[in-house]
Amino acid sequence: MTTSDTTGTDLSHVDGVRDRIAAQLTRARDRSRLLTDAVDDHDLVRQHSKLMSPLVWDLAHIGNQEELWLVRDVGGREPVRADIDELYDAFKHARSARPELPLLGPAEARRYVGEVRDKVFDVLERTPLEGHKLIDGGFAFGMIVQHEQQHDETMLATHQLRVGEPVLDAPPPPRGGPVGPAEVLVPGGPFTMGTSTEAWALDNERPAHQVVTDPFFIDTTPVTNGAYARFIADGGYTDPRWWSEAGWAHVQKASLVAPRFWERVGDEWYRTAFGVTAPVDPRQPVVHVCYYEAEAYAKWAGKRLPTEVEWEKAARFDPATGRSRRYPWGDEDPAERHANLNQRHLAPAQVGAYPAGASALGVHQLIGDVWEWTGSDFHGYTGFEVFPYAEYSQVFFGPDYKVLRGGSFGSDQAAVRSTFRNWDYPIRRQIFAGFRCARDASPDESA
Repeated sequence: MTTSDTTGTDLSHVDGVRDRIAAQLTRARDRSRLLTDAVDDHDLVRQHSKLMSPLVWDLAHIGNQEELWLVRDVGGREPVRADIDELYDAFKHARSARPELPLLGPAEARRYVGEVRDKVFDVLERTPLEGHKLIDGGFAFGMIVQHEQQHDETMLATHQLRVGEPVLDAPPPPRGGPVGPAEVLVPGGPFTMGTSTEAWALDNERPAHQVVTDPFFIDTTPVTNGAYARFIADGGYTDPRWWSEAGWAHVQKASLVAPRFWERVGDEWYRTAFGVTAPVDPRQPVVHVCYYEAEAYAKWAGKRLPTEVEWEKAARFDPATGRSRRYPWGDEDPAERHANLNQRHLAPAQVGAYPAGASALGVHQLIGDVWEWTGSDFHGYTGFEVFPYAEYSQVFFGPDYKVLRGGSFGSDQAAVRSTFRNWDYPIRRQIFAGFRCARDASPDESA
């Protein structure tokens, strides 16, 4: 028997949603603390790269967004610190300039985010979680959970750029296994892309819509370090045949010779990750490559990057039923056996490490390990509607940004779905990005 109020609302269901939100908020904050408590105050206020904010800015920004949306907007409460709104507005100050701002110090930032969180839990207890779009299903709370987890991944990338003794630790990822053929045929025809039902999906993932594709092949796994090293050895970075005009110009301007954080020692490649230098594992997916590098490798290999439509179809389409799954493995939330997520490890896992996470078509490791560059520019779907603010997605639409899919080992499952869309400039390499290749299927191959 369920308990209902006088409006007929299932209170046990609402309480279950509240419990889920509270757990997700707590889990995100635990991660934020881990990433900020791992270093001393000097490292918190220091800018480790012009590409990134000081860690203390990210921490207070997390609290400020939580205050704006949950304390003031959803809760209708008085501001906690209205005087700092402009300091932590990501659109008003470039990352490179943020160390010069009068930011909250480490102790003050920690007190601030703690005070905001106490008020948020009170708002959560008093909010009906239905009645208008911002709170239906706990959307605003879910948006803030995802925002914090996204900034946690950003802070993890800052840790990767940090110079000094290692301060983060995690067990190594699982070893790989067999993956079957090198590529998988994805049949042509319609499939449902995007979502109109996922409660916490963001505006650029919506609405669900039907897309028709031609048949194509997609790599069973992300491109590995070993495969990428062969591209380097074959003169990949010195041969303009493989590069687009913009890509070749960037290679020369930036003097790229290998993925970021790789260095040559004798006859072997080494990679530095979170302060630890070790030989490159040839079976792990390559990471810290930009879009142009991915594009050049694909051309060298006689292939191309998948479009984001192709990527999502490979991830979600079930040929036995014709329906689109929530995740490659099905509709259940990610578990440890499915994917390398949640910062459980500090590196991608070897290919074949997650057979339980393969898609219905037999494509592996589409979720977790490395974000995957696609060949698509970032645009809204037909029927796109801004919600709840244009600065989340719409202001980035256009040819300047390329779409990435799937999440990385540094992504949290609350902020990764088969419909989730990430985007960045094609020159970016500090993010945990790799790729896989695709190619058109000939009529004989698709018959």
